[in-house]
Amino acid sequence: MTSMELNAEMLRNMSIIAEDENLLKRAVKYLRKLAAEKENVSAEMSSKEFFARVEEAGKQPGVTFNNVAELDQYIRSL
Repeated sequence: MTSMELNAEMLRNMSIIAEDENLLKRAVKYLRKLAAEKENVSAEMSSKEFFARVEEAGKQPGVTFNNVAELDQYIRSL
């Protein structure tokens, strides 16, 4: 189905449940859940991207600390 057809299908179904407040609440709750899932998926990276970033990070010089105070100072400076 095209996005126009999907939109039309969604609107047809919404018009069917428009008179029932409980059904509309359930639909809104589900749509919020779907929107949240999409936000989470878009924030994720593929395993290929992840391992490329790990490999790139491995090429960078490392930072070492002699004690916790040095580590704390470094983190606070970021």
